[in-house]
Amino acid sequence: MNIALIGYGKMGQAIEDLALRRGHTITCKISSKNLQEFNPRVIQWADVAIEFSTPESAFANIATCLEAGVPVVSGTTGWLQRKEEIDRLCLSKNGAFLYASNFSIGVNIFFEINKRLAELMNKYEVYDVDVCEIHHTAKLDKPSGTAISLANDIIQRLERKKVWTISPPADNNSRSLYIDCIRKDPAPGTHTVRYTSEIDDITITHTAHSRLGFAKGAILAAEYLADKKGVFDMKDVLAI
Repeated sequence: MNIALIGYGKMGQAIEDLALRRGHTITCKISSKNLQEFNPRVIQWADVAIEFSTPESAFANIATCLEAGVPVVSGTTGWLQRKEEIDRLCLSKNGAFLYASNFSIGVNIFFEINKRLAELMNKYEVYDVDVCEIHHTAKLDKPSGTAISLANDIIQRLERKKVWTISPPADNNSRSLYIDCIRKDPAPGTHTVRYTSEIDDITITHTAHSRLGFAKGAILAAEYLADKKGVFDMKDVLAI
């Protein structure tokens, strides 16, 4: 499979290394150093593009790929206020687009555990809940896309929480779900959901040991998407 890498930071480099070992070919590598080369003519040779860039450039990057008729997998976070536009563009072009806030197989299983736990805890109002995410200091967005996904899934199932916030609530009865954002090195990514009461705590945690899990998931997503049409996510890839 021919893959275009849009964004060639640490994640892009990890994806390249694993993709080559799986027998794929990298047709182009676009970074801030060669943005002038990024156009439909360059990427049209790819079977699929994998986009890990910045919140400011993600929308334009994805749109360029879709306009060129190239399926695109995106893992960039911090731009989702415009995702519906991308979904509509994808469908209008009869293209293929897959977005995930986290491509790790383990994290996507963690998402499902988080949903089920929130459903179980909905009727036990003695428990408050918060989310904590820990990442390296180079991570640009706060909170992480994964933490936002966890928080939104909780809010959809826990009637006593209405919105998430990165400001500590004034009291335990707040309708806001607090996301604690910690930046320190080295830290590939740790996400914790904690339910607390006077009697006990219930905690679930996912800890990434390296970028390899994210890179492998992104390549699995690209392999899945290459011959598809429509808008997808990692639940489609993993059949969960």
